[in-house]
Amino acid sequence: MPTRTARTAWNGGLMDGAGQVELTSSNVGTFDVSFPKRTAKEATAGVTTPEELIAAAHSSCFAMQLSHVLAEAGGTPQSLEVTAAVEVVEEPTGELRIAGVALTVVGEVEGLDAAGFDKAAQEAKQTCPVSMALSTVDITLDASLA
Repeated sequence: MPTRTARTAWNGGLMDGAGQVELTSSNVGTFDVSFPKRTAKEATAGVTTPEELIAAAHSSCFAMQLSHVLAEAGGTPQSLEVTAAVEVVEEPTGELRIAGVALTVVGEVEGLDAAGFDKAAQEAKQTCPVSMALSTVDITLDASLA
């Protein structure tokens, strides 16, 4: 399997600096990053965060893995809507830590009932490569059929 890469160019200190993260493998975009905007209570338009990028990676990986597991279980996925919410907390030391990921999936699947869908979703949560990479954090899952 190929290695995928991203690159960040950062200028300045933590609080007064800023940077850009570039998705170099796919060359699909360059996104602004800033620590003050990363820790702002409200999302800042036009600026992403490492946690948002992790959420994007996790939701897309989980959707792919779930479609595979559903097919193996005899289901035919028509659509999967997956959201990953990455929670960041500040430790007493001031360091940031990813406390958990909440996965939510709503699916339209032929050939499986709600119990079969939930079983497949739980298996996909355990076997998705991004879930495995994030195994040191609590990853929750809310799965439902449309």
